[in-house]
Amino acid sequence: MVVAAESLIALAVDSARTGDVETLGRLLDTGVSVEAVSPRGDSLLMLACYHGHTDAVRLLLARGANPNAANASGQVPLAGVAFRGLVPIAALLADAGADLDAAGPDGRTPLMTAAAFNRTEMVRWLLERGASRDARDRAGLRAIDCARAMNAADALALLS
Repeated sequence: MVVAAESLIALAVDSARTGDVETLGRLLDTGVSVEAVSPRGDSLLMLACYHGHTDAVRLLLARGANPNAANASGQVPLAGVAFRGLVPIAALLADAGADLDAAGPDGRTPLMTAAAFNRTEMVRWLLERGASRDARDRAGLRAIDCARAMNAADALALLS
């Protein structure tokens, strides 16, 4: 029985990663937890978010996935979305209650990540939604400092 459950979770993980909404929905219907995680500690929501599968993200949030649940590395879905610059998915997460200023273990917020990687659309969106430009990571850096350190000129201009 445990092997069967592990196989179903593995299939759900693959479905979230590939955006196979139909299979993912059926697996959730059979009892796979919406909060199931991969062997690396990533939730189904984290995988769907990071890989840019909007419909899978919508399904998981509708089924009750926690938009603030951190993975085994302490990162929340919005951090991965900020890194990738996926504003439409960020909006789904925010509408579901994601904390725009959730910090990872290093203290970096999604705004800091977006700024460092010059994801200007994401930087703009986060600022418009009220993300703190004054939050500091464990090294004392703000989003503007992260942009400056990475020579992310466009993000730096938005934050100046």
